Parts: sequence; structure tokens; C-alpha cells
Amino acid sequence: MEEELKNFTKVWISAIISISYCYYLSTRIKSGVLRLLSVLPVCVLFLLLPLFFSSVHFTGSIAFFISWLANFKLILFAFDKGPLSPLPPNLSLFISFTCFPINNTRENPKPKNHLPKWVFAIKVVIFDAFLYFYCNCKHYKQTPPPIVLWCLHVLHIYLEVEIILMVVVKVLVFVFLGCDIEPHSNEPYLATSLQDFWGRRWNLMVPAILRPAVYTPIRRVCERKLNSDLAMFLGYLTTFIVSGAIHELMCFYLTRELPTGEVTLFFVLNGVCTAAEVAVKKKFAQRLWRMSPMVSRLLTVGFVVVTSGWLFFPPLIRKGVIERLAKEAFLVNDLRGLIRSGFLIDLY
Repeated sequence: MEEELKNFTKVWISAIISISYCYYLSTRIKSGVLRLLSVLPVCVLFLLLPLFFSSVHFTGSIAFFISWLANFKLILFAFDKGPLSPLPPNLSLFISFTCFPINNTRENPKPKNHLPKWVFAIKVVIFDAFLYFYCNCKHYKQTPPPIVLWCLHVLHIYLEVEIILMVVVKVLVFVFLGCDIEPHSNEPYLATSLQDFWGRRWNLMVPAILRPAVYTPIRRVCERKLNSDLAMFLGYLTTFIVSGAIHELMCFYLTRELPTGEVTLFFVLNGVCTAAEVAVKKKFAQRLWRMSPMVSRLLTVGFVVVTSGWLFFPPLIRKGVIERLAKEAFLVNDLRGLIRSGFLIDLY
């Protein structure tokens, strides 16, 4: 752990120096291809940074915030788009907006249907019980049926990101910068459609970046020669393919094995189904039978759980990444004590 902390410090120093270079040099270059070329060396460096860690949490957090979000923000910044446009007034804000999910154009609103704090307290209790179960039942994989295991894995990833990663980041940003971060999710288990799940409820930072970086330009290009429905379909499909490729890269960081394509296929499948769902609702909006919200939520979440258990989780399970995630979180006793104390719940 001592070596991991040293690497963590070195990586963040490298990231800060690189982002400072972008602020002082790249901003002097006119937006466009030349500015993009000036930031590409930084993007390449950011792709290498997660390889310095062996811890799943350190690897995953650096891969997500630096290799993934920061890289896309810098690419958008090269064309004066995205969260870094307009340019923040000073270097510290530029670094903060690049590395963390902070929007510099408006206050960060709470997501719609924001649930009360006691719901978060329940999530903490479930996650704590889940870690105990995971780390003390060595043979649990042989007993539950596959659908139960898939539900456990989905629940684990959701709670892991919601509590351990996003709340810790939220506390650090609040303490050191005095501001709030954009919400990571909006109760994805309440999604009533795939469009609702992927676009408005799960991992909200990702669609906020992919929409201007991939979906909008692809749809505009396609609409020049194709009808709007087909352009929309290609926009959705391309966006999910890019997201799949990024998740495939993150899977490589965690497993250190060559991609199998399963993760990309998971996103392609969900992209096709999401685009088809949108097209059907658009064309037959007046004639469709309105499904009960409870049934639509069950079908939506069930589809995501089944497809993720079939395609998304197998590469991670084969290398024991899910188990390592649970064990690492279980060993962070101070963090678990902080959660129990209610401090994080108050900030949430």
C-alpha cells in the first residue's frame, strides 16, 4: 500500500503538470486541429497512468477520472467545446474542471426525484452487509443461481461507485475546493426504459461527455445524406460503440489481459436496443399501450442485469476483479467507520 500511495502521488503530480501545460500553452493556439495535436501527447500519457497501480480502486479511479473523462474533456477543449469551454479564469479551476466532474457553466442541480438521505443510509447498510457476505462466504459462487449472482454483481458495482468512489471524491472536492460535483447517477433502479437508464439515470457524467463528443457530430454528419431516424440510430450506435471501447480499455487496466470483445458487445447490444426503443416510441407514440411503471422498471433493469451478467462481468470475474474490489473495500476500516459515523450521509 505504501508503494501504491507513492505511485498515486507521482501520477497526480504528472497529471497536474500536464494539465498546466495545456492551460498555458494549448490555450495560446487557435482551436482546431493544431490545438488537438498539442494536447494529444498529454492524452497518450493519461492512457498510461493506470498501469502504474496494482490496486483495483487506484487503477479504476485513475482510469475513470484521468484516462477517460479528462482525456475527452481535453479533446473537446481543443475545439472549444465541453466542460472546459469557456476557459476557466485560473489554473486551479482548469485543473479541477479537467480532473473532476465539475461543471463550470452553471451550478450543479440535484437530479430530479432526488431521494431523501435515509435512502442513502440504507445503501450504506446494504453495501456493508454485502462486503461482509462477499469476504466471508468463500464458496458463495457455487450456491446461488446465475441470475442471483448477476444481481449481486450489478448491485456491488452500483454501490461501490455510489458510496466508496463518488462520496469520497465529493468530500475531497468539497473540502479542498468548496464546491459540489455533478451527480454520478439518479437512482438507476427506477429507470422505466433503456433510454431513461443510459441517458438520464446511470453514470450521468459519461453521456454528458459523449453527447457533444460523439453523438451530436455523428448525427449531424449522417443527417446530410440520411433521414433523421437513421441518423439518430447511427448516432446512438456509434456512441455505444465508443463507450464499449472505453470500457474495454478500463477492463484491460483492471485485468491486464487483452480484450475479448465481450464488454464492447454488451454496449453494442444495449445501443441497438436503446435506438430501436426510441425509434418505436417515436413512430408509434400515439398507438402504443402504456405499460405500468413497475413493469417497465422490472423489464429495463432485468435486461441490463441479464446482458451484463452474460457479457460485461465475465472478463472481470475470470480475473477475480469483483472479489478484489470487495476485499479492498472491506479492508478500508477507517472509511467504513467514517460512513457509519454519518459524516458522509450528511454531505450526501
